[in-house]
Amino acid sequence: MIRWFTAGESHGPGLLIIVEGIPAGLPLSEEYIDVHLGRRQKGYGRGGRMLIEQDHARIGSGVRHGHTLGSPIGMNIENKDWANWTEAMAIEYVENPSQEGRNRRVTRIRAGHADLPGTMKYGFDDVRNSLERASARETAARVAAGAIAMRLLEEFGIVLRSHVVAIGPISAQIPDTIDWDAVEESPVRCSDPEASEQMMAEIDATREAGDTIGGIVEVIAENIPIGLGSHVHWDRKIDGQIAQALMSINAVKAVSIGPGWEIMDRRGSQFQDVIEPVTDPDNPWQRKTNRAGGVEGGMTAGMPLVARFAIKPIATLHNPLPSVDLDTGEPVQAHFERSDVCQVPPAGVIGEAMVALVLAGAFMEKFGGDSIPETRRNLEGYLKTVGPRRVYQ
Repeated sequence: MIRWFTAGESHGPGLLIIVEGIPAGLPLSEEYIDVHLGRRQKGYGRGGRMLIEQDHARIGSGVRHGHTLGSPIGMNIENKDWANWTEAMAIEYVENPSQEGRNRRVTRIRAGHADLPGTMKYGFDDVRNSLERASARETAARVAAGAIAMRLLEEFGIVLRSHVVAIGPISAQIPDTIDWDAVEESPVRCSDPEASEQMMAEIDATREAGDTIGGIVEVIAENIPIGLGSHVHWDRKIDGQIAQALMSINAVKAVSIGPGWEIMDRRGSQFQDVIEPVTDPDNPWQRKTNRAGGVEGGMTAGMPLVARFAIKPIATLHNPLPSVDLDTGEPVQAHFERSDVCQVPPAGVIGEAMVALVLAGAFMEKFGGDSIPETRRNLEGYLKTVGPRRVYQ
């Protein structure tokens, strides 16, 4: 069983991460985790915060001499911007805090953020008490945790990647074989060069209008063994777990496994992924199509797992929308704080992390041992059984 937790506020001292359930003997380094943190910080349409932060996950427990110990892994990511917020976000009690600049109470509510429900739920009189934790800054901690999950999955040949399908009205042409090197080099994480240029132009136009823009991202996990997840209870279905994980990302409003809503107008004979006769004993149960996104009946089906999610335009606009004041209920302009124009490209990296955490949890539930060699033996023993019954048993 893999469990993970994050803590920390956007402008506080830093982010804390605990990951529990990783078996002993997994090679793991801060450098590996930092690669994924760096990928999250890139992307056309990012704001000024990314010029300040240079995210680095410092491992404080659970790893010795480059290998996991089987004990909880603790990490810390420093917020470099904390130096500018030491009074506004002070941990200790501040008597008669200043009401100037960053120290001023936030009362101008933003539609589309946690501002209103958060302040009502917890009884706050300062929106900052909600917006700090609700900020997408927390996703850096998710990426650090997800990097550990990806490292575990890679040990068993499972690889996760992501790419941008659309930004605003601009959609990419997706080839049968995606050039993943081109995706990583693209400022918008898109494999279609022409669409990439159009997407960047759309982001530029959005920035000039003082607005924000959303889009669609696809996460693909390859080489997943058949049978992760289960059909026996609603909360064990792998597609349900992935949908929840992706929906929990800031500003995500829709999730599909496979193409989803784009092909729901087809009849069953045009939708199902026909199973091919078994000709390769090492690779049974293949399909020519993958419209189900690699999941059937709440379990992985042996094909690549494909998940798409749509991220809405973020709520903090440089040209703020009309709103109301928390104290008086009277009309004001919504609060503005330094923000991105488009979060779609980095959302792919965050999506990879969330899918990896779900898959790693299901993988360890199915094959888990206390060490990497034990887990490998469990996996190899299982794979010997997943073929035609009169041939493999």
